[in-house]
Amino acid sequence: MDAPLFDVLARWVHFLGALVWIGHNYATAVNRPRYVPLTSADLADLNSPRQQALLQREHGIFRHASLLTWGSGLLMLWHRGWLQDAVALRGDLAPLGLGAWIGTIMVLNLWCVLWPNQKRVLGFVPASMEQRLKCSRRTFLSARVNTMLSIPLLFFMAAGAHGAFLFH
Repeated sequence: MDAPLFDVLARWVHFLGALVWIGHNYATAVNRPRYVPLTSADLADLNSPRQQALLQREHGIFRHASLLTWGSGLLMLWHRGWLQDAVALRGDLAPLGLGAWIGTIMVLNLWCVLWPNQKRVLGFVPASMEQRLKCSRRTFLSARVNTMLSIPLLFFMAAGAHGAFLFH
């Protein structure tokens, strides 16, 4: 595959994956602007309205979109020969590198903090009711961290192409 076609495809994969991943974060923040604690009754019955709402919201697509977005971003940097300088925050690639590092933190937060806790809340992983209720708060906070981190991430990704002069 020639380089320009590869670049266009990688950009679109990155862009569409980001729309799903970050869009899910923003939609969740808008739909649930504050934390509403779960109760034991919410989680004790699989058919309770709260439990069903949690299960319907947990579609999993956004988690995999995070990997697609992160991987395609790194692949684009590697394909252009920019990965090493971006990751090392050198020169004009420092803004893209900062975006990549923030994206890496967000992916790790999602897969290593949010998802393990969410699995307990949903009952996919055995946990006591007390643990499930605590994990509910952790998933909420973890999701909010990613939503807030997406703001500087988007800034640095845009600055990489349209504002590198700000970092000289």
